[in-house]
Amino acid sequence: MREFVKIQAKSPVEFHLGGHFISKVPWIHAKRTLHDHEVIVGIEGALYMEIEEIQYEVRPGDILIMPANMVHTGYKHCSPGLSFYWFHFSAESDLEFIDENKLKSEITLLKSNRFSDLNQSDILLPIYSKPKDINRIHILFHQLLDIANSNYFNRFAINYLATSLLIELSEQFITKYNAIQETSLTDKNLLKVMEWIRLNASDEINVSSVADYFNYNPNYLSRMFKEKTGKNIKDYIQSLKIVRAKDLLIRTNESIRDISNAVGISDEKYFMRLFKKFENLTPTEFRKAYCRKTLNKE
Repeated sequence: MREFVKIQAKSPVEFHLGGHFISKVPWIHAKRTLHDHEVIVGIEGALYMEIEEIQYEVRPGDILIMPANMVHTGYKHCSPGLSFYWFHFSAESDLEFIDENKLKSEITLLKSNRFSDLNQSDILLPIYSKPKDINRIHILFHQLLDIANSNYFNRFAINYLATSLLIELSEQFITKYNAIQETSLTDKNLLKVMEWIRLNASDEINVSSVADYFNYNPNYLSRMFKEKTGKNIKDYIQSLKIVRAKDLLIRTNESIRDISNAVGISDEKYFMRLFKKFENLTPTEFRKAYCRKTLNKE
């Protein structure tokens, strides 16, 4: 089964076109074969896609890679409200399909040469996945679509950004894969803590509430978190709130107050100070920075 792909990125991939698809009526994807690759990021609803007779259900937060020269089609109608990002690209070298054994050896090679002078430029991706930090992907996609519609004279800008998005997907996938394969019991417990924080970051949580949930002493949890991650747990919680806020700022028209509440910060002024601390921009300045994108709909 074709589960993973390898893209050699010694030079940037070439971005062809992209956009944000929205359908307000029942819709099914047409049957076709593309001569370039496509990345789809689910936002709302479920997209039902079939690639070479393998069916995928792309829901919010899911990523689907559709390789070139393969027949793909919708296998049933999608409900109204379907929404997803998409972009097409090509690479200098052909995309290579790899199995899990080959994937393990490729990741081992990447790890062993991580701090060497060797030019490790391979991008490793699953055909279908759910990244750990989808908000980062949303932000990069907004930047990609903004640049795509900004009429830059230098074409490399959009190609480098498309490559960065693929690298981010690859890094998230490899990090998650390694965590599953290599973690000790202590590390696995910490991963559970981090995942719980990620899932609940939009609530009004703090170090004490996290410690209470996992029956840890707050001081012990803070020390363990710092030792294992190099990060302060309070900063980690705040950073996740800001990432979520950035996604809402560029994806919705909600007010700053509503976004502050949506990420679990009831004090709007504190939220604005915190945002400025992390981003060196006010929320309004950040929202204005990336506002152009292509919409297509049925």
